Amino acid sequence: MTAQIIGLGQLAITVSDVNTALEFYRDILGLTFLFTPADNLAFLQSGSTRIMLSTPQGAGEVGKNSVIYFNTTDVQKTYQQALDKGATAERAPQMTARLPDHELWIGFIKDPDGNLIGLMQEKH
Repeated sequence: MTAQIIGLGQLAITVSDVNTALEFYRDILGLTFLFTPADNLAFLQSGSTRIMLSTPQGAGEVGKNSVIYFNTTDVQKTYQQALDKGATAERAPQMTARLPDHELWIGFIKDPDGNLIGLMQEKH
């Protein structure tokens, strides 16, 4: 039997200050805090995916990372709630794709280090 990838397990986000980032991801986005094994690391949970916050290691550079997309039940409300709690707006939610059975809506905010966060909803 061939081994296969079965899903996303963890995302690593390079941040300048773990405590500031933790406050953003926990308090503004509402992710579940798991643990902090060291001053430069913190772990949170989003659905079945673990999020690791860490200061730059090796070739990592703050604010120049991949976009993280979070599924949401209502992209407009989630976007506005994040802004109301202090998130930085990048782009208001808009329809980005019309598929045969649904529309894909995505809005963008930034975390305190400038990492891009996508908030998305698949409207059926």
